[in-house]
Amino acid sequence: MDLLLILTYTAVCVAVFKIFKIPLTKWTVPTAALGGIILIGALILAMNYNHPYSEVTRQYFVSTPVIPSVRGEVVSVNVKANIPIKAGHLLFSIDPVPYQNKVDAINAQLVSAELDYQRAVELMKKNIGKQRDVDTSKASLDHLKAMLHDAEYDLSQTQVRADGNGYITQMLVYPGLYVVPMPLRPAMIFVQQDSFAYVGWYRQNSSMRLEVGNEAEIAFDALPGKVFSAKVTAVLPVIAEGELQAHGSMMSLNQRSGMPGRIPVIIEITDPRFTALAKYVPGGSYGQSAIYSEHLHHVAIMRKILLRMSSWMSYFFPFH
Repeated sequence: MDLLLILTYTAVCVAVFKIFKIPLTKWTVPTAALGGIILIGALILAMNYNHPYSEVTRQYFVSTPVIPSVRGEVVSVNVKANIPIKAGHLLFSIDPVPYQNKVDAINAQLVSAELDYQRAVELMKKNIGKQRDVDTSKASLDHLKAMLHDAEYDLSQTQVRADGNGYITQMLVYPGLYVVPMPLRPAMIFVQQDSFAYVGWYRQNSSMRLEVGNEAEIAFDALPGKVFSAKVTAVLPVIAEGELQAHGSMMSLNQRSGMPGRIPVIIEITDPRFTALAKYVPGGSYGQSAIYSEHLHHVAIMRKILLRMSSWMSYFFPFH
């Protein structure tokens, strides 16, 4: 953009000197050069402040670790990686035999406990038994019922299902694998379908020009030469670099790395063209974005040209 402005200004100066036959002297040439510096510098400063640009823009998504509630051997895998599924879809099954055996055993104990309770009640009605025997058998019966509920719950958890719409990615589960209910050892990674968001990281200098509803544009390295219209849906009110948590040490100046941090701005793509091309933008893709405020709106054309030039540059990369 700088080069484009310089070339344009140079062409105008040449035309003016030719048309009006202005002599090239030690006064006219420096005056034209100084005027160009002031004019181009003012335009760039106005553009940078009123229409901020972020070269760090990324697509984010929420992943949920699939952790079974019970341990056991996987007997079947009922999902394929990266294929969309609905909430409630069966992901994989754990061997239910040990848990079914426990349910059957408690049911058998319940039959005996129920008979004991009924016998104690009958004896109590005939004034032969004692209230303590009724209470004891009733407590035993209630305890077994609670144990049965827990056992039935464990049995139902041998079938691990999806909590929402999305898909499993990078699946490494196979029949015969032994899984355990440990947070550090998830069996699968589930990606929430509706969790994708686009975040641009903007410099704090632009804070007064970051407003919800502002027009925006976004370009991805994965789609060279294409720029999509968007809008600002949220400007997050906090920056991670200033975060503090309760601990045994006092806060200090050297607690952070010294980086000023950037303001996260959530951007929603409104361009209908993106729907057909979204499949070429994998989750977590990198890009760049610009926000156009209502201030000095006519200067926004410079930012739009610059963003498109940067997008076209994505066709060129030095790797081979």
